Amino acid sequence: MNENIKKQIIEALKDQKEIFGDELFETSKRKTEILKTQSSKLEVVKSKKYDDNGMALFEDEKEEWEKANNLDELYSLTKDCKKCPLHKSRKNFVFGSGNPNADIMCIGEGPGAEEDKQGLPFVGRAGQLLTEILKAIKFTRDEVYIANILKSRPPENRTPLPEEMDACLPYLLKQIELIKPKLILCLGLTAAQALLKKKASLTSLRGQLYEFMSATVMVTYHPAALLRNPNLKKDCWEDVKKFRKLYDELK
Repeated sequence: MNENIKKQIIEALKDQKEIFGDELFETSKRKTEILKTQSSKLEVVKSKKYDDNGMALFEDEKEEWEKANNLDELYSLTKDCKKCPLHKSRKNFVFGSGNPNADIMCIGEGPGAEEDKQGLPFVGRAGQLLTEILKAIKFTRDEVYIANILKSRPPENRTPLPEEMDACLPYLLKQIELIKPKLILCLGLTAAQALLKKKASLTSLRGQLYEFMSATVMVTYHPAALLRNPNLKKDCWEDVKKFRKLYDELK
């Protein structure tokens, strides 16, 4: 198959998954077998002492990082995490960046190549677009806090596996607990599903308001999806305008 055609097909499939989620692919027996094989290789430590959000059920069973009083302390206690195999290939633990007292958090899927290289979230092409999106609704990156579900880059930027997200999500929840944002903008289907625990399409998640850890959550497209399919930019623009309006109403 011609390489250009193959690349176009792969990008089209990524866009379809971004919008519709797993429902278009769940009937694929082969994909299920592959995911099971990958999952079986993961070395994620699990314990019943944690609740569904990955937080300790009992005060005396908390790990040291869960007792962190600020983001700097949390970073120092988590940056060497080895709870999943992704630590073996990462260059940097991509913790997050921005205002530690932000009213707004933007949460994506996971770091890409440039993020892994610099140790900062959303600094590649998708990150540059996110900066422009924030600027368009009168926010700077210094005003908000930006993070991802995963702190380590998945190989070839593939979609994170459930076990990888389960291992990393508690760190993000602790960040939310410390920052106490009023609003959260989930960028893309993977981030939305991981945070909200909803198996739904991006189409159905967009345009709705959700409550999570005392914050109001909205969902829109990941900037990488907009780069692959510029036709989605109009819908994203409508989403972020509503997000800005919501922020102004909450002030």
